[in-house]
Amino acid sequence: MAKLPRYLFPSDYMADPAAHVFNGKLYIYPSHDWEAGAAFDDDGGHFQMKDYHVLSFNDIENDEATDHGVILDVKDVKWAEKQMWDSDVVEKDGKYYLIFSAKDYNGVFHLGVAIADRPEGPFIAQEHPIRGAYSIDPCVFKDDDGQVYCYYGGLWGGQLQWNVAPQKVLKEGVDLGPAPDRKTQLFTAPDMPALPSLMARMSDDLLQFAEAPRQVLVVDKDGQPLKAGDPHRFFEASWMHKYNGKYYFSYSTGDSHYLCYAIGDNPYGPFTYQGVILEPVVGWTTHHCIVEFKGQWYLLYHDCVPSNDITHLRSLKVQRLFYNEDGTIKTVVNE
Repeated sequence: MAKLPRYLFPSDYMADPAAHVFNGKLYIYPSHDWEAGAAFDDDGGHFQMKDYHVLSFNDIENDEATDHGVILDVKDVKWAEKQMWDSDVVEKDGKYYLIFSAKDYNGVFHLGVAIADRPEGPFIAQEHPIRGAYSIDPCVFKDDDGQVYCYYGGLWGGQLQWNVAPQKVLKEGVDLGPAPDRKTQLFTAPDMPALPSLMARMSDDLLQFAEAPRQVLVVDKDGQPLKAGDPHRFFEASWMHKYNGKYYFSYSTGDSHYLCYAIGDNPYGPFTYQGVILEPVVGWTTHHCIVEFKGQWYLLYHDCVPSNDITHLRSLKVQRLFYNEDGTIKTVVNE
């Protein structure tokens, strides 16, 4: 009998899961934590991931993971120097496209594309990153009509604040993270709208954006954007899934450590805030995905219990996820 929650890959540190069903199996594309000895800082300099693995399951509740090994290494990406953070994969016409985030040689995060013939890779990276894409945490969502959308962005070390300028820059207030000069901090007032994530429909070949990126607005029940001082506003870790014809945009709140979600009627939103999916876990970061597999919905995420709260050594975890009759998600209790 399965006992959930459970850790999915106890032999190594993996985080930031993106899960999809391909060919009847569940594939998980995580980031790969390791102890690089880098100094801790608010920009995430201690997260020095350098490659990606993929795990697969026939039964996520009982089976051990199959580790298919390294599917992409930073040394094989011409434009990227380091910090291969979150990624996601989408299938189209029998090809598999890994959309990933990494820093270039100027210390700027961009999104890149790598392609494989099989879900377990290996993936071959394109020579250049996606034009007009920057920041971190891509989620690629394939809608029922075959259109693919990319949701992305993260504050502080994720550099989202560099191009989505606050309405007013202050010397104190809600900390948005370092400015592009890397010497000063950006702040906004708590009652100003929170900085949103970004999204764009992808081109037919999935190598570029087909349109200019748009803001992903999370609004309250009155249609007003969540404020910068709201602990439930967006910070990083976008995820999109669909349930009963509705679009569920979920995300991490960063320094307030929740996983939250909002519901909309189309891929572009706006999305109306609904509540908390997961309360804070052990570790600084919270990052997740939501997937249906063999008739059951699951929440995958990470925490730092196995590493004794070393925040850059995280472990993948899974729990069942349930909906209420009105389509809202029942809050998951981390155990």
